[in-house]
Amino acid sequence: MMNYKKVLVVFCCILFSGIAKSQLITGKLSLLANQEITLQGFNGLQNYAIATTKIDEKGDFKLSYSKTDLGMGYLISTDKKIFLLVLSGEDIALVGEALSDSKTVTITKGQENQWFEQYANEHPKREQALSAWEYLDKIYTQEALFARQKSPNKAIQLERKRINKEDAAFLNSLPKESYCRWFLPTRKLVSSVSVVAQYRTQEIPATIQAFRTIDYTDNRLYKSGLFKDAIESHFWLLENSGKSLDSVFIEMQHSIDAMMVHLVKDEKKLNEVSNYLFDLLERHSLFKASEYLALKVLNEASCTIDSDLARQLESYRAMKKGNIAPDMVFQAQHYANGLQQNQLTRLSQIQTPYTLVVFGASWCPKCTEELPTIIQNYSKWKNLGLEVVYISLDTDTATFEQALKSYPFFAYCDYKKWDSTPVKDYYVFGTPTFYLLNQQREIILRPNSVNQMAAWVDWNLVPKPKD
Repeated sequence: MMNYKKVLVVFCCILFSGIAKSQLITGKLSLLANQEITLQGFNGLQNYAIATTKIDEKGDFKLSYSKTDLGMGYLISTDKKIFLLVLSGEDIALVGEALSDSKTVTITKGQENQWFEQYANEHPKREQALSAWEYLDKIYTQEALFARQKSPNKAIQLERKRINKEDAAFLNSLPKESYCRWFLPTRKLVSSVSVVAQYRTQEIPATIQAFRTIDYTDNRLYKSGLFKDAIESHFWLLENSGKSLDSVFIEMQHSIDAMMVHLVKDEKKLNEVSNYLFDLLERHSLFKASEYLALKVLNEASCTIDSDLARQLESYRAMKKGNIAPDMVFQAQHYANGLQQNQLTRLSQIQTPYTLVVFGASWCPKCTEELPTIIQNYSKWKNLGLEVVYISLDTDTATFEQALKSYPFFAYCDYKKWDSTPVKDYYVFGTPTFYLLNQQREIILRPNSVNQMAAWVDWNLVPKPKD
């Protein structure tokens, strides 16, 4: 009869030996003796430590990584210099002096890393040559002195084609299943945007289209260290493509649609990409694009959005231009203005044609820059029919009361910070936040700064001189 206990033991040994199996990275860095060295990996927008060891007195070290680390990684020494590695599941060996001088480091074992090393050495030289030929091409086609020289012009075109063909041939020679076959073209795409935008503008449409084919659910990208760079480079190129702002927003909408094709099938990455991209667009004041992203994600019913992200995105649906902003109730025990605190109990009591609602705090550096400008402009704005209501997120009574003395406009604080009812009702996630309302509390503008607000006042409220 079969001994099931023995079979179970053997099975467990095989199972755990497979789990425990890892790949080794061995090296000799002669100038880093007795220093610490760490292997780092990537998970989406974050990096993490895989292993750390101390280099011995001879400069030798040994580290290991597992299947969960497959992708790109890097060695980092105590001087904070890094050396990129392909963690493809192979053992790796390298020898050199120090990570700070990568030219002295040579990969002696690990085919994927040798491919990566070769391309990293050759590709920049090809790019330099292409830039030089691009410059000469413009001279020989646009300058009358050289345009008639057909032979040099033809030679320039042939050499540009040869360089591109040589680069493509190397990439195509790599095995299809290799990590480098995917990573190197993707890294080339991400790193090319500034050159394309400045010198090779004819390649902008094709480069944008290449970005739109990226699958952000692909684990190779998630582990590559390019996850954030791919997002930033894509939208930087759109913003700097030379098109009008309206056209840029249309192109951004197309790009967001392309990204969502795969992302809606992966909730974790959908939340991660949406959160980062939304913040990126907001920081660049690309509010039409961030609004489009917010509505696109919120309308995707097949995925669950993190509660914090969902509420942040919801601000664009609930508080978009044209909507009616919630009324505010100012409780008697809190300040509603240093001079008129007993007269204003609701936002809807304000009868001026326009009201600028400002959310800020004394601990917000940007607020301390913006508030003096509001104070400076307040008298002019008030005379033009614009009132200001300041909602403070402060939690210290003395701090707010001291600041209140310099405010000529309505100010209110219930000391609940992010849990304040007005803050929640207006979907405030950062300070300063501005909403411009008309007398019916219709949202007519979401200014991104006091300067933008001042420009709106000058354009819309300041009387124009008669001809």
